[in-house]
Amino acid sequence: MNIGLFGGTFDPIHLGHMALARAAAERFGLRQILFVPVSVPPHKQKQPITPFAHRYAMVALATAGHKTFIPSTIEAPPEDELQTTPNYTIDTVRGVKRKLKRADRLFFLIGIDAFQEIAKWHDAEQLFRECEFIVPSRPGYSLADVANCLPEDLRPARSVTRPFQRQPARGDLILAGVNVHLLERVHSDVSATNIRSAARTGRPLGRYVDRGVAEYIKKTGLYK
Repeated sequence: MNIGLFGGTFDPIHLGHMALARAAAERFGLRQILFVPVSVPPHKQKQPITPFAHRYAMVALATAGHKTFIPSTIEAPPEDELQTTPNYTIDTVRGVKRKLKRADRLFFLIGIDAFQEIAKWHDAEQLFRECEFIVPSRPGYSLADVANCLPEDLRPARSVTRPFQRQPARGDLILAGVNVHLLERVHSDVSATNIRSAARTGRPLGRYVDRGVAEYIKKTGLYK
């Protein structure tokens, strides 16, 4: 069985996230996609972040009605405790894999902007060995750009990737210890930063987020 794991801050979850999930599910026959809001993002420890409960609620609203989309609390903070240690993706992936069968395939969904920073992630090399990646392509982005984002020990030499510069970022990038699948025509310019800005100024959110999420943001006064 093919399983997707979509982790992120989801502050808030938006239509770009949903488009990527739908495209990935269709192309790879994903029977489930676990949407995992992170409690303490390692790369955002010094930035203000909406409480986990609100972000999880918005994920649950956005995924309602999609039988294969499952909101997950695997990274939820301990009850009545203040979590200070970051959630590392490698730990989450391994935790999910322990519950899967040996024949199951795990795909990690990640936006192109986050993928560009993947080499800086905790135990990034091991992460590539634990799961396959699904990444939305971007216009003007080449296979060489994708290969050059890989952790140093997995990254091919420049002499190898030079021919990739003329190849658009599409299809699959298969290297030793690396499986990256690129999805075309699902790149979105929607950003959580713009959504929060729109919410602060009272602008409509319908072009950015699911209707249920827009109503939740309005009712709770998030991002005001």
